[in-house]
Amino acid sequence: MTVRPLQQALTERTSATPASPAAESAQPGATTMPEHQPGHSDLERIFALVREDFTAVNTLIPRRLTSDVDLVEKIGTYIVESGGKRLRPLLVLLSARALGHNGAAAIDHPSGGDHIKLAAVIEFLHTATLLHDDVVDRSALRRGRPTANALWGNAPSVLVGDFLYSRAFQLMVELGRMQILAILSSATNTIAEGEVHQLASIGNFDLDESEYRETIRCKTALLFEAATHSAGELVARDAALTECLRRFGLHFGMAYQLVDDCMDYLGDVATMGKNTGDDLAEGKLTLPMIHALSRARPSQRTLLVNALQRGDASALPEVLGVMSDLGSLVYAKDAALAESNLALTALQGLPRSDAREAMADLTRFCTRRLY
Repeated sequence: MTVRPLQQALTERTSATPASPAAESAQPGATTMPEHQPGHSDLERIFALVREDFTAVNTLIPRRLTSDVDLVEKIGTYIVESGGKRLRPLLVLLSARALGHNGAAAIDHPSGGDHIKLAAVIEFLHTATLLHDDVVDRSALRRGRPTANALWGNAPSVLVGDFLYSRAFQLMVELGRMQILAILSSATNTIAEGEVHQLASIGNFDLDESEYRETIRCKTALLFEAATHSAGELVARDAALTECLRRFGLHFGMAYQLVDDCMDYLGDVATMGKNTGDDLAEGKLTLPMIHALSRARPSQRTLLVNALQRGDASALPEVLGVMSDLGSLVYAKDAALAESNLALTALQGLPRSDAREAMADLTRFCTRRLY
């Protein structure tokens, strides 16, 4: 397989417009989205707001991915080319800008271009978790392309993931900010715990919603929270503003994962870049399934448990029928929207700015995938 040089891939990514997730029709009875629903042009505007900084991040990443081991760069290049909207580093840049730190003024700021390094750190951490997740989940497809483990095997994928973690921590040390190192090292540790907890929960069909929410807080939301929290810590002199950013990142991340939970049952390969029903095939309990299991009649519960135990994605139509009968997808959609609204509320504590509005639009855009 031929892969383009990493710098070329990132340059093309910088100038390209991120793909817009397709909107899904709301289930009857679901809470409706706010009247303003950002679309493709809004996403273009959000990225354009930090285009200069985003270009700098995309220049830094290949510089810090160099290795004497060819396979490290080959897998790294492939992962970079695999798409994705780069939401986590984007939130670092937007958070910094929301507190008055932007590309034009950065050179005069005490932290200089450290927000660029921080955004790269977050992307390295995220990419490392993806490599490890795909191995654990035995995933064959991500973002519409074969996963690294499907192409190169589990061992190289895990080891390159470890390389990315270590490179991220080298960059953290360069930032020279102990509080940021504390935030990100704690987040990395908790994310790993969340992954293990989720793995240990497979087969536990009595998993309750509160336990599941804690799992996704650790596994998914925490890196979004760490991105905005560390950005606030980097540039802010006001603890209250940093706390607003931290809460925004947490609730944005929770909403993002809950939307993904629903999309795994409602979406398709073209819009999601992965197979519909993957969670069912992996025997993974997410909020729609947890809700359904807790309310199912004995015959319905038997159908759901059997599908999970067998990892039977072909049972998806029957499973969807049960979920529709019990209102489970509507429930999960409403939970995602509630988290989205908490994220929007947290933003109100920040000064009015184009960056704050962009973060609000990004929140609505991500939740819009349900509708």
